[in-house]
Amino acid sequence: MTAPLRIALAGLGTVGAGVVRVLEANAELIARRAGRSIEVSAVSARDRHKDREVDLSRFAWEDDTRALAERGDVDVVVELIGGSDGPALALARGAFAAGKGLVTANKAMLAHHGLELARAAEQAGVALRFEAAVAGGVPVVKGLREGAAANRIGQVYGVLNGTCNFILSRMESEGRDFDEVLREAQAIGFAESDPSFDIDGVDAGHKLAILASLAFGTEPAFEDVALEGIRHVLGADIAEAAALGYRVRLLGIAETDALSAGGALFQRVHPCLVPISHPLAHVSGATNAVVAEGDFVGCLLFQGAGAGAGPTASAVVADLIDIARGNVGPPLSMPSDMLTRAVRMEPGERRGRAYLRFTVADRVGVLAEIAAAMRDAGVSIESLIQRGAQWDGSVLVAIVTHEGPERCVTEALERLRGSQSLAGRPMLMHILD
Repeated sequence: MTAPLRIALAGLGTVGAGVVRVLEANAELIARRAGRSIEVSAVSARDRHKDREVDLSRFAWEDDTRALAERGDVDVVVELIGGSDGPALALARGAFAAGKGLVTANKAMLAHHGLELARAAEQAGVALRFEAAVAGGVPVVKGLREGAAANRIGQVYGVLNGTCNFILSRMESEGRDFDEVLREAQAIGFAESDPSFDIDGVDAGHKLAILASLAFGTEPAFEDVALEGIRHVLGADIAEAAALGYRVRLLGIAETDALSAGGALFQRVHPCLVPISHPLAHVSGATNAVVAEGDFVGCLLFQGAGAGAGPTASAVVADLIDIARGNVGPPLSMPSDMLTRAVRMEPGERRGRAYLRFTVADRVGVLAEIAAAMRDAGVSIESLIQRGAQWDGSVLVAIVTHEGPERCVTEALERLRGSQSLAGRPMLMHILD
């Protein structure tokens, strides 16, 4: 065997400690698969004295994470700090400046600075790997970058946030409302004390921007991702979806119209009604799943644990094995100077069906007002359901539209804006057909 691959580990939370455990538990197997051993030389974290239930005493400790990149006994830096900027970005830049490879699980940093970091890695002739940044232990990054490399990908979409999927699954199986299930998710550690990053779709948006870059050969463009989270989904919406033969899932969807000919890229995170016959309808709990549609390989489904110490650490170590084998290559789907800067595709002319839910005053003429707004905007109604009065005297009205341009639904909602008949915010969910 050749000399070991020496790594420095920045960030010793659940994933960082998990990386140490994986390297220890499977050391012999990893060495055989990589062609050489992988050894930790130095570590860094905010609290030197915290008990992480792993033995760190044999590793050098650096209080300043940036010093890890400058050590002579380090070949690759593993960044598990998190955050789009700050210490994580400084460490990444420092690693490439020092000629060190980088493995990261930091989807926010890649979504905002992926192009810069890819260029820096290529110029330094070192690896940048980030399998753990998208869908935890699911090998979707490698699948798109390498396994489907011969294909033109038309669409990539999936369940990208485990917290949201856990909440929606519990609402579905137990008939509870969002706020109650969110509190439970926070109590058991599935949601942060400030959950907005997850439930407003930002986390899924970061992952989608990375997937879109890999799938379509574009520069990562998180700023072009339209975000709509799940905080306004009611238990009644879940029930209506079930009655109609659907399940509600927060999906990230990216698609293109012939980018090679100067087309545009569509990226959106939003709650969708997914047909019960679709594989994504059966993705429950904190699981992640990604679907990619290639012109020759057909439909690919990647599914598995989207978070957690074990799965995420497994993905980090898989990247290290790749580097130990000498696999460098471009970090994204192609060399950074060949990536396309895509034009943002506006959703107005996208065609599809939609689910609309209104909370309205229980009085004569309300349904007629809603129907008139739909008619005037050119929306064709497939079905309309009115449920009984709620505790406050309002009623729920659910509409499913026929297929048509999204701009028509947007216009109908705009026509109803400020209506005295509406007792709450309308809910729009597109239907995955």
